[in-house]
Amino acid sequence: MNRLSHLDAEGRAAMVDVSGKTETARSATARGLVTLRPDIVDLITAGGIAKGDVLTTARLAGIMAAKRTDQLIPLCHGLPVDFVGIDFVLDRAAGTITVTATARVTGRTGVEMEALTAVSVAALTIYDMCKAVDKGIVIGDIRLLAKSGGKSGEWVAP
Repeated sequence: MNRLSHLDAEGRAAMVDVSGKTETARSATARGLVTLRPDIVDLITAGGIAKGDVLTTARLAGIMAAKRTDQLIPLCHGLPVDFVGIDFVLDRAAGTITVTATARVTGRTGVEMEALTAVSVAALTIYDMCKAVDKGIVIGDIRLLAKSGGKSGEWVAP
């Protein structure tokens, strides 16, 4: 029977003990969607946002956030993240920016939360940099796409 790993026998929140696990190469990829007006996509592409280079700033913010996930999510383990990569796909016609983040580590626990945190903070940074032009920007569809490594092995979103 499956049980939530962050609950102890009495049902209290508890950090998972990973000390007995073997270190393995682990990877996770997450994605999110920022929906905004097509003219804002044009402004971003042309470098016309007053706060500066939106995508570079969002990329750096996402990487920095991934490295600090354990400081944001109470029961996450601190991981010596080996790599965080963030990519953006801008679609003017749809008025969207797809944010994809991949995180990798050699460790005793997975990096799903780091990839999800990177996507979330990168998307929030896009909002912050563009909110002067439009406060109606929507952030959504944040989800794990794939993970590998560890006892549970490979997983890919259906």
